[in-house]
Amino acid sequence: MTVDDYILQHIEPEPEYLYRLWRATNIHTIHGRMVSGHLQGRLLKMLVEMLRPRNILEVGTFSGYSALSMAEGLEDGGRLYTFEINDEMEDFTRPWIEGSPVADKICFMIGDAMVEAPRLGVTFDMAFIDGDKRTYCECYDMVLGVLRPGGFIIADNTLWDGHVVDPAYDHDHQTQGIRRFNDYVAQDPRTEQVILPLRDGLTIIRKK
Repeated sequence: MTVDDYILQHIEPEPEYLYRLWRATNIHTIHGRMVSGHLQGRLLKMLVEMLRPRNILEVGTFSGYSALSMAEGLEDGGRLYTFEINDEMEDFTRPWIEGSPVADKICFMIGDAMVEAPRLGVTFDMAFIDGDKRTYCECYDMVLGVLRPGGFIIADNTLWDGHVVDPAYDHDHQTQGIRRFNDYVAQDPRTEQVILPLRDGLTIIRKK
């Protein structure tokens, strides 16, 4: 048994609907490993339950696993707005979201969150950034502009399979984007932050 297996046996079980989505994502999409999965999904749900946001912004829906996990934790009247820029994912993702028990809490949109999210006119309490790693800094600035003071940003993949400290990836654009983001956030006086070495790296950021 691995440590990861042990962890999964000692946390809240993965809902059957999300397990089926995880399997379908790995079977039917090219980048199945991008799906959040059991551990990260349960953490996202718990963070929502702890922070009790009214409005959540997600940048990068992919197959919908993280959106469904966060929506599980939302109180009645809460709303999650999730943007996916890759329109080829819509036919897969939309039925999973709309067929879920939390469909009424999720607004799923195909489009560029960088452009469309500020147009919503919504002030967000929490945001989950999991889009194009090359534009994480720009996305972070956009999110800070629509996030209330005291609100939280969760940024995914911030250790990038360890590539952030591997010179072999010095010329990889996505690795460069993550490194630039980590440096930028660490020096940003507007926020405070901590990186969790969970899965592929998860940074929790609080807007002062």
